[in-house]
Amino acid sequence: MSDSHGGGGLPGLGLIVKFEHTIHTNGYHLKGRPLVILFLILNFAFLFFSPSQTLANWSFVAFFSPLWVPYIASRATFVRFVQANRAQNIANQKYVLLELRMPRDTKKTPLAMEAILSGMHIDSGESSWYKRIVLGNMRPSFSLELVSIGGRVHFYIWMREGFRRATESFFYAQYPDMEIIEAEDYSLLFDPMDHANSMFGDEYKHGQPDPFPIKTYVDYGLDKAGAKPEEITDPLAQLIEFMGSIGPTEQLWIQFIMRYSKSEKYGNKKNEAGKPYTWADEAKEVINTIRESTTRKTKYLDPTTGKEVVTEGFPNPSKGQSETMAAIDRNIAKQSFDVGIRAIYTAPQEAFQGSMISFFLSMFKPFNSESYNSIKTAARFSASFNDYPWEDRGGHLKHHLQEQIVEYYRRRVYFQEPYIGDWMIMSTEEIATLFHVPGANVETPSLPRIQSATSGAPSNLPT
Repeated sequence: MSDSHGGGGLPGLGLIVKFEHTIHTNGYHLKGRPLVILFLILNFAFLFFSPSQTLANWSFVAFFSPLWVPYIASRATFVRFVQANRAQNIANQKYVLLELRMPRDTKKTPLAMEAILSGMHIDSGESSWYKRIVLGNMRPSFSLELVSIGGRVHFYIWMREGFRRATESFFYAQYPDMEIIEAEDYSLLFDPMDHANSMFGDEYKHGQPDPFPIKTYVDYGLDKAGAKPEEITDPLAQLIEFMGSIGPTEQLWIQFIMRYSKSEKYGNKKNEAGKPYTWADEAKEVINTIRESTTRKTKYLDPTTGKEVVTEGFPNPSKGQSETMAAIDRNIAKQSFDVGIRAIYTAPQEAFQGSMISFFLSMFKPFNSESYNSIKTAARFSASFNDYPWEDRGGHLKHHLQEQIVEYYRRRVYFQEPYIGDWMIMSTEEIATLFHVPGANVETPSLPRIQSATSGAPSNLPT
């Protein structure tokens, strides 16, 4: 992430925020507060060793304060001004949670879900600086959610109420037999932080740079319509079966929060053309790195000059390297979303299964590829202090982090305050692999299906 990613607008603090999230050395998670305290202690300790030099340093900083204080104050004020406007804009929006009731006999491939996602690839609301800064407008976010409540699996989608009609039409166009109903927010009906309950929650991230794709439905051959049911392997079926295996008092929540992808992840970085740097530019660099690694260099002595000459041959990639470059090209050719993945497992203390955590952390392995990319745990929140007993004595910090992830889950936040996470960039093909309407070949008993969609009478009937 760039400097703009967190830090309240103060210079350099964005890097510290990223540093706080990622460092993990010898079982200790280093936070920003100890660094500030250490800096103050060393500053005052230096006062005893060299008081004159310390006072001179402080005088120098104070003398130039008319230069740096207004800059820091104005920048921080501007950032808070934008954040306040965005918070007000979010508060004024109405949101709706819809449940997708699966049709029984669908033969559609995940390509149908990819078409739906293309319709949700919306970039409205940020067309001018006035709308972005003064009005606090932001492009819309959607949350695709897979939820198991007592072993029954549900599909949900959360969005602004204004996008409901269009989104429903996208789903009905691809799945006419589907039923879509407004649902009560399940995350508010059960409190994972109640003293009688236990929970584990974490976020996920890519194992490789974003342009590398995960193992998608195309790799599993699901893009071929008309295949026999016994010949179809849907990786989502394994995840659904796992979610359906939990006990009657357990719950497992997964959300895929997404929005139209721009260049925020790369901060103010520019490409060679001077335009904002995007994942397409990153893909170009990755492919060039792979290609250069396959170029054989030959050295020889020039008989006339006696100098060593280095020549480069043509790139000669292996079959695996060629397939990797082709997969990256295919991935970035699709429409892209910023995606944050978050999951929570919770149950009453007497029913909480600690062994579930291992499977919880690796439940996306069917979508991982050793040659391309993977989805792995980000080791935050519940997983931040899980290695050594002295990391968090009393469990107070862990309890605080668990409260945070529950709040963020309920708010469906990932790209704006109160929480900005390290999101991934994914193509519509990747998202459609992780979240799509399972075909009729997926016969998981825990996934309820409807016989047929209900609808009103035709509007042109004679009266």
